[in-house]
Amino acid sequence: MTEGSTPQATSGAEALTQEHQHDALVHTHDHYHVSHVHRSEAEPGNEFEHRAHYHVHEHNHARYVHGHDYPVAEEGIEHAKIAHVHDHDAPVGEDPGA
Repeated sequence: MTEGSTPQATSGAEALTQEHQHDALVHTHDHYHVSHVHRSEAEPGNEFEHRAHYHVHEHNHARYVHGHDYPVAEEGIEHAKIAHVHDHDAPVGEDPGA
């Protein structure tokens, strides 16, 4: 388990064998964001349309703990292809009002 602003850990025997930590990081690369647009007229189960957006800027990733069933080295290769979540007012954690 990692202690930070929020305790993190994986759960279950298999996940515990795959558990690893990524340290906090600030970097710049082209990355995606995904929005979900609700469509009330859609068939049940298809009410949300995915919209992908991409751009490039410096941003941070908080330290986190997780596990998965593919090699850890593959994460670095796939990182820019994974949709990101971060604060666009303060993408590297600075206070925009300061």
